[in-house]
Amino acid sequence: MNRIGRFAVLTAAVAGIGALALPAAAQADTYVGQFLGPNQSTCASQYASYQVRTEGTASNKGAKFRVYKDGAQIAASPTDTSGGYAAEFRSAWGNFPGPGYYTICALNKQTSNSFATVRVRSDVEI
Repeated sequence: MNRIGRFAVLTAAVAGIGALALPAAAQADTYVGQFLGPNQSTCASQYASYQVRTEGTASNKGAKFRVYKDGAQIAASPTDTSGGYAAEFRSAWGNFPGPGYYTICALNKQTSNSFATVRVRSDVEI
């Protein structure tokens, strides 16, 4: 095979690999990480059909985490949480409130800045 032929085969192979990778990108979980000043918040949201897991972390003295389904609060961390927080709802466990948009928000209620992350994973991502 000549040089041009090898290049064409290689280009087709790379394009094929890229095409296979695209559907996986559509299933990516939603993640946000940012510094929050006092009384600032950040949120991540994603649609779930039959199961969802929400996670949050915060540095310094922490943040308050709240989980919403279609705008109505369904869970919250008990206090300002440093380290991590998670809430998981699954049809198989009987605690899934139903299909809809799930959101987790971190609110920095401290007087100092905090770096917070929030993530939503749903359905096949779990």
